[in-house]
Amino acid sequence: MNINFTLISQAVAFSVFIWFTVKFVWPPLLRAIEERQKTIADGLAAGERGRHELELASQRSSDVLKEAKQRASEIILQAEKRASEIVEESKRTAKEDGDRIILGAKADIEHEVFSAKEALRQHVAELAVAGAAKILRREVDAKAHADMLASIGEDLK
Repeated sequence: MNINFTLISQAVAFSVFIWFTVKFVWPPLLRAIEERQKTIADGLAAGERGRHELELASQRSSDVLKEAKQRASEIILQAEKRASEIVEESKRTAKEDGDRIILGAKADIEHEVFSAKEALRQHVAELAVAGAAKILRREVDAKAHADMLASIGEDLK
């Protein structure tokens, strides 16, 4: 056995092995590695996009929440304003109704006072007539009356 022949044959065998590996084994391995790198890069990019979209969605949701709170406070403010307007309108209407009732009551009172005065005048007039009749009955003397009528009758002749 010759050492040189063994070394040369091992070098040739190794060269054939390298050529075979470079020609047939290495390209599929590189393709698999490149595909795996591309998949990992795409996954990282998708994760980054997802994180970015999550931040945007979070910001949008906080904006929508702020807007909803602001709108709710506006609606509450409008409702309170309308409620106070309704209360004021009710107070005004109640005051107007009260004033109308008071005016009606005053008119009724004036009418009752007028009726009472008229009834009192009538009663006073009846009392005056009755008193005058009693006075006249007591003071009228039939003879003096007849004399007066006679003197008037003579004056007329």
